[in-house]
Amino acid sequence: MNSTKRSLVIFPTYNEKENIERIIGAVLLLDKNIDILVVDDNSPDGTGQIVDRLAAVNPRINKIHRQKKEGLGRAYMAGFKYGIEKKYDYIFEMDADFSHDPKYIPDFLQAIEENDLVIGSRYISGVNVINWPMSRLLLSYFANVYTRIITGLPVRDATGGYKCFRRKVLEAIDLKAVKSNGYIFQIEVSLRAWKKGFRIKEIPIVFTDRQKGVSKMSKKIVREAIWKVWYLRLMSMLRKFK
Repeated sequence: MNSTKRSLVIFPTYNEKENIERIIGAVLLLDKNIDILVVDDNSPDGTGQIVDRLAAVNPRINKIHRQKKEGLGRAYMAGFKYGIEKKYDYIFEMDADFSHDPKYIPDFLQAIEENDLVIGSRYISGVNVINWPMSRLLLSYFANVYTRIITGLPVRDATGGYKCFRRKVLEAIDLKAVKSNGYIFQIEVSLRAWKKGFRIKEIPIVFTDRQKGVSKMSKKIVREAIWKVWYLRLMSMLRKFK
């Protein structure tokens, strides 16, 4: 692992007061070259105020406060732009609720040395999901099968949100053209990276459903994903991603 490379871990948050301080602390302990960026959507539970307090005493903690809840995709877009502007070498996506275990970050950093995008996969070595009801597990698993068939993206966990990008990948993607906002956002960004010829690697992780706080999954997000996969295929066929 190249210890001179600078990494940024982006946490999009909405009502994560029960998790945010612990997850930030766990990540910062891993490597002195990792910084944090919290993109908070004006959480009514005070998540933003907790981050302000932490950032006031630790320069490795950064924050973006948005005026309203704008969705996962828009939060990550704001984070990507920040990471590009600040010239971080590696830029992570990560959930703040401990469903993405920080212990895998060293594995990402090792894999990114020879790849451009590393995805933490729940399905690359069997099914590694804990505490999900069977209905949600089946929905997630077959959504990924569906995505591979429709788009051709050679990834087993295209909807996963634990990722590490080289900065050059995000610089090459036309971020203004990315319109997806829910979990389909994960598919679109990976598809755009793949279509540009970047090297994608999946590494196995165990995903554990949150123990504190409330899931942001909704029927609207699922519906968006179902129809927009076809939109992404069309855009790909028309070579709009190159």
